[in-house]
Amino acid sequence: MLDVPGLNKVYEGSGRRVEAVRDLTFTVEAGELVCLVGPSGCGKTTLLKCMGGLLIPTGGEVLLEGRRVTGPPPGMAFVFQEYGRSLFPWMRVAANIELPLKQKDLTRERRKELVTDALRSVGLADAAGAYPWQLSGGMQQRVAIARALAYEPRVLLMDEPFAAVDAQTRADLEDLDLGLWRERGITILFVTHDIDEAVYLGQRVIVLSASPTVVQEQLKVDLPDRRDQLHTRVAPRFAELRTHVYEQIQAAKRGVPREPGVTTSDTPPPH
Repeated sequence: MLDVPGLNKVYEGSGRRVEAVRDLTFTVEAGELVCLVGPSGCGKTTLLKCMGGLLIPTGGEVLLEGRRVTGPPPGMAFVFQEYGRSLFPWMRVAANIELPLKQKDLTRERRKELVTDALRSVGLADAAGAYPWQLSGGMQQRVAIARALAYEPRVLLMDEPFAAVDAQTRADLEDLDLGLWRERGITILFVTHDIDEAVYLGQRVIVLSASPTVVQEQLKVDLPDRRDQLHTRVAPRFAELRTHVYEQIQAAKRGVPREPGVTTSDTPPPH
């Protein structure tokens, strides 16, 4: 579904040259939920913006179903961390969700159906007439997710979407994300700085190096697809995987070299 061969991004200006992403290569299969983690400032958001067509790579490319991404593609939707800035406060919830649909060749009735279905999917069926500022932070982020779902994307890019909410709300949103992924079969690339969240959500975790960013390691998460906050997080295997990812991020911070290209680790050593 997604193919990223040799992606490079350099920022230049005011006499400075910063290589944010260097020769980054990985793929995401259709229907997969993949989490990206790495040290702070390693270029996770830059990578996601390149993948979503919001930034032009300096080198390499991003392919969506074999086609090069040169701008925001119609089969992809984005959920940002700052839900308060991504929703228009003067528009009601339903209007916020419907707005991107007006770019599509859809009847008014079809747009209304998609909005209603998306709100139902995120548990906000009765919030269509509210304004975003009348909702809690967690509910506002549900609206942002509903807007992405209504667009009927094949790929959903999520940039630390739960970082700005409290711990209990975050757990609820994580489970919502897993439920929607199972229900709709959307391919999800989920960027997070939270190691526990990456292991809890992902079928695979891609660990990025410190900047300039390359793939430090790819890790298959061999936990059951059916996960819950009470049992999954206390499972011994969860602890082993979490420890392994933490060790890889610490190695990335220290600049421990890796062979160029993609590495995999299906069975990290027990601790």
